[in-house]
Amino acid sequence: MPKISDIIGALEEFAPLSLQESYDNCGLQTGDASRECTGVMLCVDPTPGVIAEAASAGCNLVVSHHPLIFRGLKHITGSTPVERAVEYSIRNGVAVYSLHTCLDNAPSGVSRRMAEMLGLTQVRAIDCESGAGAVGQLAEPLAAVDFLSEVKRAFGARVVRHSAPDGSRMVSRVALCGGSGASMLPAAVACGADAMVTADVKYHDFADYGGNILIADIGHFESEHCTIGIFTDIITKKFPNFAVRDSHVESNPVNYM
Repeated sequence: MPKISDIIGALEEFAPLSLQESYDNCGLQTGDASRECTGVMLCVDPTPGVIAEAASAGCNLVVSHHPLIFRGLKHITGSTPVERAVEYSIRNGVAVYSLHTCLDNAPSGVSRRMAEMLGLTQVRAIDCESGAGAVGQLAEPLAAVDFLSEVKRAFGARVVRHSAPDGSRMVSRVALCGGSGASMLPAAVACGADAMVTADVKYHDFADYGGNILIADIGHFESEHCTIGIFTDIITKKFPNFAVRDSHVESNPVNYM
């Protein structure tokens, strides 16, 4: 049976902690990496419910995309979801390990997986200064409305916020950035992308760039849920007979009417 540190080693070989942004807090959040790993539960957000689910399933390691501890904690009283998750993890002996922006910036990270989900070819980094975004070619050009429908299907998005489609313009070259990627819109325009798929796009971003590129905001959770598949591939490739579970209690914290 591998140790928790062995699982961490496989994850960091794929996405080294050196790739994380300066503001981030990737890595081991709670727990003892020297313990044998009894099972791994995968999630986007390490919520109290996910920690409890992991403990019930006999998994003593939770691997998440978003860090459990992002901003500094001054106390752990159980008064917030983060505090309760930390408390549950320690009480139940469940370690939490998070790969956030280091996975975003990894050569085969979040945006590359998004590109695979859309069937893009000739995929490369959108900006040589950062590995967080990707750009590639659709197999065949699509009308804007058809492209938006395909994006909605591929990512399981209930809603796609988008700029006004140009009925005369076909979409062939597509930029992508998982999570809050609006800051990469200028680079997407500069590299000749016809459309960009990302999340958390603000009103003024739509106003400023929507005339130059088709913007498709699929939602933060929807754009990063693919991280679970990345984690699964990394761990099962290194440990093919090891128990890896997706959380069944996790859900998008954003709801739609």
